[in-house]
Amino acid sequence: GSFKSSLRKRKKASLKKKKNKDEQKTFIVKSIPSPTTKPLLVFINPKSGGNQGAKIMHKFCWLLNPRQVFDLSQGGPTFGLELYKKVPNLRVLACGGDGTVGWILSILDELAIQPSPPVAILPLGTGNDLARTLNWGGGYTDEPISKILCHVEDGQVVQLDRWNLEVILKEDAEPDPLDEGAADRLPLDVFNNYFSLGADAHVALEFHESREANPEKFNSRFRNKMFYAGCDGSDLTQKMKDLKLHCLLFLNIPKYAGGTTPWGHPNVLGFETPRHDDGYLEVIGFTYTSLATVQVGGHGERLTQCQEVKLTTYKTIPMQVDGEPCKLKPSTIIINLKNQANMIQKCKRRGSMPILDPPPAKRLGIQVSRICMSDYEALHYDKDKLQSA
Repeated sequence: GSFKSSLRKRKKASLKKKKNKDEQKTFIVKSIPSPTTKPLLVFINPKSGGNQGAKIMHKFCWLLNPRQVFDLSQGGPTFGLELYKKVPNLRVLACGGDGTVGWILSILDELAIQPSPPVAILPLGTGNDLARTLNWGGGYTDEPISKILCHVEDGQVVQLDRWNLEVILKEDAEPDPLDEGAADRLPLDVFNNYFSLGADAHVALEFHESREANPEKFNSRFRNKMFYAGCDGSDLTQKMKDLKLHCLLFLNIPKYAGGTTPWGHPNVLGFETPRHDDGYLEVIGFTYTSLATVQVGGHGERLTQCQEVKLTTYKTIPMQVDGEPCKLKPSTIIINLKNQANMIQKCKRRGSMPILDPPPAKRLGIQVSRICMSDYEALHYDKDKLQSA
């Protein structure tokens, strides 16, 4: 059918006995090398987007071989990726939020599959800034799954910078009342979208812990000699104090906080157009006022674009990594480029798109002759006489 280049053929399950009788291999995946086929592996987070994940799982299992479709709540993506790691031209579809995508990319790092299969996104839920950046939109709107499969097959492979976060705790830091409940490490040690500290992380943490935000609780501690910020060796600390900033954002992709563009669209000498594959982070500062205006098209204070960051905090400060908030104890944080992941960017459909519905069959003209049973029994051995009868 239309998706034969995405399918792996169904095979009869074979149980191979192991030395340990408890270990049984229910099936194996044999690759069929072909430059034209792009086998697809689908990972679905059923917890994303309400009940959307569970609903689309049935649709994918109907259109594809069910062995290509994996429920991430049943052990994560490791088993599926290991099973298909030798399949050439493999593509992966992550159905969930940006956190689901990050989970799959982290497992791809662990497995060190070469070449690493490119990852497309079917966004579920809200936010989805990485999906927006790669043209997959902010959420699933009941688009036909067959159409999504075509977009995955035709999508362009692009690179996504991924950044390391190294945390070194300050053992000599003075005791702080806010240290209660503070963490020794960040929720994630790699980020794909952004890393921030200050007011926005404080609000996210309030929602995370109590489902209510009280920005006024976050006082001027952020400006009061709480940290050192260095980007590519340049000290930004004094500039941040002069601007009276309440938040510092390190942005890897143009989108942030549900599709906003906090860097804006500047035509300023000295700044390059932000990209997700250029090896640079955009560093943006916010006051409370500018942070609020981002949701209505505003932007923050553009500080710099850099390749390496060193932050030193002397007090416990709220931080967040790709939307995961925490309070981190006084630390030195070093940010540098980890690697680049292969991603699939949604493109406009080509004219040579696969046909989703087969064309109607041509009507055939067949002459039908009618004879009685006695003639058939008498003449069936002689075709010519049977035709004349």
